Amino acid sequence: MYSEKVMDHFQNPRNVGEIENASGTGTVGNAKCGDIMRIYLDIDENQVIRDVKFKTFGCGAAVATSSMATELVKGKTVQEAMAVTNKAVMEALDGLPPVKVHCSLLAEEAIHAALWDYAQKNHIEIEGLQKPKADIGEEEEEEEY
Repeated sequence: MYSEKVMDHFQNPRNVGEIENASGTGTVGNAKCGDIMRIYLDIDENQVIRDVKFKTFGCGAAVATSSMATELVKGKTVQEAMAVTNKAVMEALDGLPPVKVHCSLLAEEAIHAALWDYAQKNHIEIEGLQKPKADIGEEEEEEEY
């Protein structure tokens, strides 16, 4: 049911924890399934993500997508991080079961929420970034297919 990569990122998650005084922090959740994901970004003066950590309360797929999302944005510029989509997270994990696609959406939205927080703190605008939703519901999931 789950790919080897999903199982690896679930059993050995990368970048777990918090960043004190993070440049940006984003928290999103899905009220229906109860998953909550928080991503912390440490962004340098050149807008490069130096470090990224996450804390996730949820199923194995939520942990795996959080872990993979942090791997995909670490060392990237803010603009490159904006390009990380839920589809990119799923592809990097060699796929997710259809009932777990919402976990990859949470990962994408948590990154965007952390970038939004960073932009607000620094009074800057990040091209293409919209104010994040705190709750990722069914209507967003259906739009992604």
